Amino acid sequence: MQILVVEDEVLLAKSLKEILEESEHGVSLAYDGEEGLELARNAHFDLLILDLMLPKLNGFQVARTLRKEKNGLPILMLTAKSDILDRVEGLDSGADYYLTKPFDKRELLACINALLRRQGKEVNQISFGNTSLDLDSSELVSGENALRLSSKEFQMMKLLLSEGKNNITKNTFLEKIWGFDSDATENNVEVYIGFLRKKLKALSSDIAIVASRSLGYHLEEETHD
Repeated sequence: MQILVVEDEVLLAKSLKEILEESEHGVSLAYDGEEGLELARNAHFDLLILDLMLPKLNGFQVARTLRKEKNGLPILMLTAKSDILDRVEGLDSGADYYLTKPFDKRELLACINALLRRQGKEVNQISFGNTSLDLDSSELVSGENALRLSSKEFQMMKLLLSEGKNNITKNTFLEKIWGFDSDATENNVEVYIGFLRKKLKALSSDIAIVASRSLGYHLEEETHD
C-alpha cells in the first residue's frame, strides 16, 4: 500500500516512514500543507496521514479541500491537541480517524490497517469499455493501472463516461464544470481533454475521447486487429 505522510516535524516524519516501511508500506513524505495537497491530488495513494498543525495550509484546510474536490482518499489526522472540539472539527473536515500525539506504534498501525481494510468495500464507479472512474477516490482505472485525477479532470471524465457515445459540447463542459460566471474559454476545455487523453494512453485504456466537428466530444471503444 502507498501512504502519504504530511508532517512538518522532520524527526517524527522520518520515524513514521520507518515504522510504515517495516510493515511493508510504500511511503512518501511532505513537510507542509501545500506540498501535501499537491501530492495527494496528483499521485496515487491508499492513505493520507495528515498532521493538523502544518505550515502554509493546516490539516483542516487540506482535508476540506480534498473532500470538496471529491477526493475520497482515507485520511488519518494526527495532532498534539486533545480537545474534543478539535477532534470534532477534524472529523467534520473530512478526516476518517483522529489520533492524538503521543501515540503507541501498535495503535497507529491498528488505525492504519482498519482504514486500509475499508478500501476493499464495494466501489462506487462509472465504466465504459475496460475503463472505470472511482467516484469516491477520483481514480481512473484500467485493468491493473490507476491514476488519480485532478478536480476538473474528474468532473470532465465523469461527464464523458456518463454520456458515453453521446456528444458533449464545449459549452456544456464550460457551464457544468467552470460555471456561468467563469472567464474560462473553449481553450480550457481543449487543454483538459488533452490531459485526459494522455492519462487514458498511460493507463493502456481501450477507450478514446473523440472530437466531432461542432458537436463536441464523446467516447468510443478502440478496436485492435
